[in-house]
Amino acid sequence: MHRAFFELTTDRLTIRYRSLLRQVALPLAILSIVSTSGGDEPNRRVAVGDTESVIHISGAATSAAVRLPDWYSAGRSEQLSTTPEDSSSVPGSAVPVVNGSEAAPAVTDELGALQRRLELLEAAEKDRTKRDSAKAAEEKKKAAELKAIPVDKWNVKLGGHVQLDYVNWARADESITGNPGPSDYFEFRRLRLVADGTGYENCDFRLQMTLEPETVGESGGAVTSPDVKDAYFSANEIPGLGRFRIGNFFVPFGLEQVTNDTNNIFMERSIPTQGVFTADREVGVALYNCSEDQSLGWSTGVFFDSINEALKERIDDNQGYRTSGRLTWTPFYDDSSSGRYLIHTGVGVLHTQDQDQRVRFRSRPQIHEGPRLIDSGVINANSYTTGNLEFAAVMGPVTLQSEAFLSTVNQLGGGAETLGGAYAHLSWFLTGENRVYDRFGQHGAQFARNVPKANLRLNNGVLSPGAWELKTRYSNLNLDNFNKGQYNDLTCGVNWYWSDRTRVMFDWIHPVTTSATTFGDTTSDILAMRFDFNW
Repeated sequence: MHRAFFELTTDRLTIRYRSLLRQVALPLAILSIVSTSGGDEPNRRVAVGDTESVIHISGAATSAAVRLPDWYSAGRSEQLSTTPEDSSSVPGSAVPVVNGSEAAPAVTDELGALQRRLELLEAAEKDRTKRDSAKAAEEKKKAAELKAIPVDKWNVKLGGHVQLDYVNWARADESITGNPGPSDYFEFRRLRLVADGTGYENCDFRLQMTLEPETVGESGGAVTSPDVKDAYFSANEIPGLGRFRIGNFFVPFGLEQVTNDTNNIFMERSIPTQGVFTADREVGVALYNCSEDQSLGWSTGVFFDSINEALKERIDDNQGYRTSGRLTWTPFYDDSSSGRYLIHTGVGVLHTQDQDQRVRFRSRPQIHEGPRLIDSGVINANSYTTGNLEFAAVMGPVTLQSEAFLSTVNQLGGGAETLGGAYAHLSWFLTGENRVYDRFGQHGAQFARNVPKANLRLNNGVLSPGAWELKTRYSNLNLDNFNKGQYNDLTCGVNWYWSDRTRVMFDWIHPVTTSATTFGDTTSDILAMRFDFNW
């Protein structure tokens, strides 16, 4: 509708209104229709910008009919009389003339409706302009990135990642014993160097090596050779295929797993994720692609089964293999805010043909070192297949993320048996930021690096606090079908972001196990802290 103002006199009808065409605001238009004595102007057409209004005058300016544009009200006419005593119909019009004395309340109501409608249109126009600006900025950024990729050489950027952890068993259940037991510890959780390269128009590579003095908690403290983490080559934007990747990298399965540890919000991934139902990095090939608007994404890959990251080889006629598939859909994504509000869904499947036919599911209490509180023991099985469901909703500063897993293990001589697990976590930025989501990132749909509105600093006596994020998570692993019990875990904490690449993390971890688990019924409390920076 239009915002309209009507001025009525005995010989003049003045209409002022703001006109919108295709939700584009035009300048204020002022139309004045003045009758001359005895004049007859049955059809005066007045152009306004890219639209027009038709003004009908009958008799000696005794009445007027105003037809607003079709997109305002298809075929609708508003009639006003300039003489109170005239209540006849306008010649040639089926719409009666309203007496001037009766027109004022009707006009007032109509003006209110017109004004409300205009305010809605103006708000919609602002939103559209904001969305267009955000889209243009994103396209400009992508164009700049593409322009920076050389066609006949590599551009290489060096980076690194350092995490310092301290873990304190504030209250260890007395039933938890053994070696390793519930001991406090300090370690460099991650100490890594990274080389990222782009070049040859549409290619990239990454090489990430560990400098941690032991192999991911499995060496018993003995010094080992560096692990190979990421070591892959990608060719992008292949017609019909999308992205092709070969090397050692994350198997495309699970939202939390494919989100890099620098972008996950807890110190360790949840119980049913890494090392249990989802695969870590493996050697193989994969394809990634997405729809034009990136709302739909899919990926699939084939990998060797568990090549040792330290040895980097396997000499055996039986290699085993893993195949995975992941489908993601973002049914809602607010472009105007670059994803400050969104809904993510996903489904995946991972099949493992086990290399040595010895399968095992076990987990620590969401810390890197220490006793495993639940353990299936070795299961003689030739294969197992896991399915999962993904969900995430970003609602401004609040984010909900959850996944559920169900795995079927094909035991040798014992038939198929199932086990499952799930997690859900909620986070809230007290300082107003939101978790950043990438619809088609390095590993497909995943969460990206969080960015404070202002970095931590003290400038001219004014303190900028960085970003503060509260978090809580519940996770579960259920091995009841193997008579190994259940492990439930509640974790709460806070993250303090000094910048997008530096943060301090605090986790309170409360693991609870049932009687059939490794140490029986246990309840403990663990305090953990991390200083995390990368470049």
